[in-house]
Amino acid sequence: MTISSDSFFARQDTTPLIDVLTTLKNKPDAAFYVPGHKRGQGISDPLLSLLGETVFQADLPELPELGNLFAPDEAVAKAQILASEAFGADQTWFLVNGSTCGIIAAIVATCGPGDKVIVPRNAHQSVIMGLIVSGAVPIFLNPEYDPTWDLALSITPKALEAALKEHSDVKAVLLVYPTYHGVCGDIESIVAITHRYNIPLLVDEAHGAHFNFHKALPPSALSMGADLSVQSTHKVLSAMTQASMLHLQGDRIDPQRVSQALQLVQSTSPSYLLLASLDGARQQMALQGERLLTQTIELSKLAVEKIKEINKLSVLELKEKRPGFHDLDITRLTVNVTGLGITGLEVDDIFREKLEVTAELPMLSHLAFIISIGNTKQDIYKLIDAFTNLNNYFFSSSNCLFSSSSHLLNPSPWKLSPRDAFFSPKKSVKIEQSIGKISGELICPYPPGIPVLMPGEMITSEAITYLRQIQQLGGMISGCTDTTLKKINVVID
Repeated sequence: MTISSDSFFARQDTTPLIDVLTTLKNKPDAAFYVPGHKRGQGISDPLLSLLGETVFQADLPELPELGNLFAPDEAVAKAQILASEAFGADQTWFLVNGSTCGIIAAIVATCGPGDKVIVPRNAHQSVIMGLIVSGAVPIFLNPEYDPTWDLALSITPKALEAALKEHSDVKAVLLVYPTYHGVCGDIESIVAITHRYNIPLLVDEAHGAHFNFHKALPPSALSMGADLSVQSTHKVLSAMTQASMLHLQGDRIDPQRVSQALQLVQSTSPSYLLLASLDGARQQMALQGERLLTQTIELSKLAVEKIKEINKLSVLELKEKRPGFHDLDITRLTVNVTGLGITGLEVDDIFREKLEVTAELPMLSHLAFIISIGNTKQDIYKLIDAFTNLNNYFFSSSNCLFSSSSHLLNPSPWKLSPRDAFFSPKKSVKIEQSIGKISGELICPYPPGIPVLMPGEMITSEAITYLRQIQQLGGMISGCTDTTLKKINVVID
């Protein structure tokens, strides 16, 4: 989408939700409606000290002037229309339960019980939740794998074409674009193949909300023809945590089904503070996005240039297009630290405890850093200094060998659908005795939230070894009933 006309800028300069909240915040009102703190009058002193009065004065419910999220009118409707225009969609829904609820709703809106949906094996755990809620059956595609970086890339057009030929009754295709590390697949070809079969392409674009606002970034999913995109506006733009958007275009997906699906997974008491933050983030990007992202890209280039000069460190770059790696978000910095002889998890601990730097995603061999419009040159130099200091203290003549996560891309055959496994009777067994049995739990290191074990999947020794190593090195594992990983829930035979 080209952002150029005077009328566009005039419309996008408005902030319907923020304006109404500002008016209501300053309007005297004896409040006999929720929330119970009554415009901040009943807030506890510690919380008031932390956040101040103003935020609570604007923490209001569905008053007539604001409109209703599930039957949009007034300010909500106006704000969503402006967002659809700014992000290049036919229709946009604001999300207050994060991209997770958007992904679940996308699957529910396009697939019913028993319907097949093509899903990359490196999909976020919210996809599995969507399969459980909808009853859809996944056809998993293995993305390409980079053994040097121990990274899952994207699925390829060739793999998608083969899957669609084998499964003629598929109802939808889901694509992760970009990955957590900013890797983008050949979305143009994937869109063309999917549409040739007259089915919709759903895109988990959680980490790509900024793509539409700068030509130096990968193209947005919608601009390439995707039917539906879910974006975490809070991850890389300036919305508050948990505030996201779902975008729709074309006629392959019924917008009414999207609205109904969202009612299943969104709160009936949405935070208008979150909604207003989406309104503000949209206006900011529509009016200043190109300038802000130009600054961000320059900071990213500076970080890449300086960190590459540090001995025994390497930075993920796109030197030439290859299967599963068609483009790269330059604002996502991934640094390989295996040359230092320590893990990314250990580096993260050192950075946080001693050097006042925090990564977005530490993994065994590398760390990922999100550089966004909120970062400064001071932040970048602090990051560079942290890696320089780290290199002075930790070094090794040869790379340490860590367990690869490549086994995640070659899962065991599915024994049950995620929904059937989720609702099946289960028992707890010692983790050593679980190998070969059917997992009853969704277990994954978080972030990035890519499951190692899913309900319905056979448990392998490789998966158990990987989980234990992550745990021993200080990584966080979510979803398991027994957080010590001594036992695991399996489906009763």
